[in-house]
Amino acid sequence: MAKVKMSKKMTSIDMTAMCDVAFLLLTFFILTATAKQQEPLPVDTPASTVQTKLPENNLATITIGNKGVVFFGMTDRDIREETLNMMAQKYNLTFSEEEKKRFALIETFGVPAQNLKEIIAMNSTERNKKGVQPGIPKDSLNNQLADWIQYARRATIDLHDKEIAIAIKGDAKEQYPQIRQIMDILQNQKINSFNLVTGLRNENF
Repeated sequence: MAKVKMSKKMTSIDMTAMCDVAFLLLTFFILTATAKQQEPLPVDTPASTVQTKLPENNLATITIGNKGVVFFGMTDRDIREETLNMMAQKYNLTFSEEEKKRFALIETFGVPAQNLKEIIAMNSTERNKKGVQPGIPKDSLNNQLADWIQYARRATIDLHDKEIAIAIKGDAKEQYPQIRQIMDILQNQKINSFNLVTGLRNENF
């Protein structure tokens, strides 16, 4: 008796739905992702095993690197703009409304108050080039860093009715006297609680 041959059928899987889902997810992540801005003063933070997340709002960061060069940053745009208004009044400076709005978009900066207009006029690429920002003065005769800290604290209380948190981000190779000088500026304003930004280190090493 002859064997009956079964007809072979090609099996296929419709991938259309899966491709649609993949592209939708990809589009979602691209549209919702926030690009990390280039840091004008990159530092190699010291390692630590302690994990404490910094607050996302009401935070001021003091960055120290390159032999004592200091940058200052604030997380909230309204605090940046209000702090700028106070600094302008202190140093007899005038900023247009457009300049204030542009400054509110700058996360961190490191120039004397008298040179802010030049930095505000630059785009982020020009502003973040090495050597463009020499740092904020912090010596005894011209301690603008202390003014920035004081006015940022006052602006946060006026606008958000709370004290601003302070974080120090120092390079691992930076000399201790430079870090100590920043701590002294904070303690002169009775700020005895602040965060030290570090990198995560494996506990086994």
